Amino acid sequence: MRRALVLVAFLALLLTGCGAGADGPDDGVVRLRFQSLAWQKESVDVNRQLVKEWNAAHPGIRVEYVQGSWDSVHDQLLTSFEGGEAPDIIHDASDDLADFAYGGYLADLRPLLSERLLADIPARSWETTTFGEGVHGVPFLQEPRVIIANRRILESSGVRVPTPEHPWTWTEFRGIAQDLTRTMGPGRHAVAWPLKEPVSVSLNLGLSAGGRLFHRGEDGRVTVDLTEADTVVPGTIRDLVVTDRTAPRTTLGSGGSDTLPGFFAGKYAMVPLGFAYRQQIAQQAPEGFEWTVLPAPAGAAGLAQGVSPQTLSIAEASPHKKEAAAFLDFFLRPENMVRLALGDWMLPTGTTALADPSLHTARHGWATGAAVARQLRPAPAQSVRGYPEWKDKVATPAFQEYYSGAIDAGELRRRLVTDGNRVLARYQRK
Repeated sequence: MRRALVLVAFLALLLTGCGAGADGPDDGVVRLRFQSLAWQKESVDVNRQLVKEWNAAHPGIRVEYVQGSWDSVHDQLLTSFEGGEAPDIIHDASDDLADFAYGGYLADLRPLLSERLLADIPARSWETTTFGEGVHGVPFLQEPRVIIANRRILESSGVRVPTPEHPWTWTEFRGIAQDLTRTMGPGRHAVAWPLKEPVSVSLNLGLSAGGRLFHRGEDGRVTVDLTEADTVVPGTIRDLVVTDRTAPRTTLGSGGSDTLPGFFAGKYAMVPLGFAYRQQIAQQAPEGFEWTVLPAPAGAAGLAQGVSPQTLSIAEASPHKKEAAAFLDFFLRPENMVRLALGDWMLPTGTTALADPSLHTARHGWATGAAVARQLRPAPAQSVRGYPEWKDKVATPAFQEYYSGAIDAGELRRRLVTDGNRVLARYQRK
């Protein structure tokens, strides 16, 4: 019996020691985990360097860099929240935050953030992370959609080259695609649409034509309604592919990177892409290849387009919210926001950082992106509960079939509206 009691006591001490070790040594140092989704080498290097600079200047608040992945972040965060193991500081995108915010997993940042940071980021950007009465993330990097074009093909064709001050309209864009395809010859197309993820492209570019798709009633409930304005951009894309054949069907299931070899080979004159793809093009384009960045076409609402900025949030369960907010304030100083933007080939949300001369050069189209950034608005789906399920189960297959010509506009409407509202209703039951 005595030996058994000694063994039990020893095991208890051992377990206690393991628990303390998991939380870090009891030395008075606050330890924070920062899960970053940076993946490009330049971006990872900047993120790690900023963490290193913080730790060197704040020995009492140590930040551990944890590498996450965009491919699995939603499920990984959900599991970590439910298991009580979420990182203190969370890197994500604003359109992924709604369910976490409404679920009580993310802290309201309003009483935590500095006045400097709150004032420096425009109200329209804060809208992307406002859910209910709280602000649950800091929007810090944004990526407009632009058109990357083969400069030689455009100039030799004689078509008008658009600028942010004088963009193409969607109707003009369709006509120019017809002209370019005729001059390029057999087997070549004016534009390649990489639409592996068709929903965000359709919704965000749709804002330029005045589309909203999601409508909030007086009772606060959100429903889907496909208005005439909502059909302008999807209808144009479908016309390019199915009616005019100025865009190939073969790229509809592709990601942006998949279209680059054909673009470099001259098979496509233009590819609509996110702004950050410029890095791949700059690094991978063959010697002598000339490319340029054009604004996306404009509609009734001008160059407006929806955006879901990258965000930084603080877990509600974190015992060190004040210290985490101090790190965010350092991490998102204007000079650091510029470094993050350059590392990710994106644009900062902060007005001071966005005015930095390095983001307004003609080289690699930075000036075009900065001009478009002033027209960015919250993506239509930002605060819609149930959006991930609506997107995956209803909208993605519906848009894919519509763009390929497998279904018509009437069937697209039935799926998005009728089937879609059934999904959203389940998330809005009281």
